Amino acid sequence: MAMMQEFKEFAVKGNVMDLAVGVIIGGAFGKIVDSVVGDLIMPVVGAIFGKLDFSSLYVALAQPPAGTVMTLDGLKKAGVPVFAYGNFITVAVNFAILAFIIFMMVKQINRLKKNTPPPPAATAEDVLLLREIRDSLKK
Repeated sequence: MAMMQEFKEFAVKGNVMDLAVGVIIGGAFGKIVDSVVGDLIMPVVGAIFGKLDFSSLYVALAQPPAGTVMTLDGLKKAGVPVFAYGNFITVAVNFAILAFIIFMMVKQINRLKKNTPPPPAATAEDVLLLREIRDSLKK
């Protein structure tokens, strides 16, 4: 029973709950960034460089068997090793956008946090006694 109590205390701590919320929001946010990159940015980049779909860029590393469809999916199904650099470009752009957005969010949160100065140190007891003596001598 003590183990269940420890687990309950661990699970309801603020940091664990914050982490859980962060992971859930991060997963949803990752899907949004995937859509932005795949549906908005990469088509524009592909149009500029003359290719419409970066995810289908590859280099076959072996001779495909006869009758293989010469697409990325066709080569993978045939067991031909492929160097799929187009998918890597898409994922790298995904990461760069996500990292930049998280950087901007952390920067804004740090800016919004108020820098509260630490409270003044407590006056030492001997100083308080000396002040009492001084004040009593003034009377």
